[in-house]
Amino acid sequence: MTPHAAPAWSASRWFNTPEPLTLDALRGRVVMLHAFQMLCPGCVAHGIPQAQRVASQFADSPLTVVGFHTVFEHHDVMGPDALEVFLHEYRVRFPVAVDHPGPAGDPLPLTMRAYGMRGTPTVVLIDAVGRLRQQVFGAYEDLQLGRDLGVLMAEALAARERPSETDP
Repeated sequence: MTPHAAPAWSASRWFNTPEPLTLDALRGRVVMLHAFQMLCPGCVAHGIPQAQRVASQFADSPLTVVGFHTVFEHHDVMGPDALEVFLHEYRVRFPVAVDHPGPAGDPLPLTMRAYGMRGTPTVVLIDAVGRLRQQVFGAYEDLQLGRDLGVLMAEALAARERPSETDP
């Protein structure tokens, strides 16, 4: 994948964060965006537990895990109230956004459409300068994800150590 600027997020509601998150606010950190639906078997069995492990294991690193509940089917049963209960029951602690619904008649939420996601689960890796570096639909093999996150975090840490062009 050729790195390019990650599209802005469009969220109608946030959980597990005191204020909405933006890519601009997360600049300098690697972002792992986990797009999911609570009725998606692959999300519940693999994606959410994987995102929870990453958030826990990399808590002291320049990495932020962000969930995006991006509902493109079964809209009536997967609203924010049901999601709030789901997040509590599954003990999801990382920030989670509710993807903003598409315009009337469009079943695809705005962030899902902006990223060209094919479904859920989808993992999106965004580097510390805000570029989309990887997008994986379906199960993301743990070892590959760890490798890819390691590369992005090493880049972020190296950038922090380099003197800026404005330093004397």
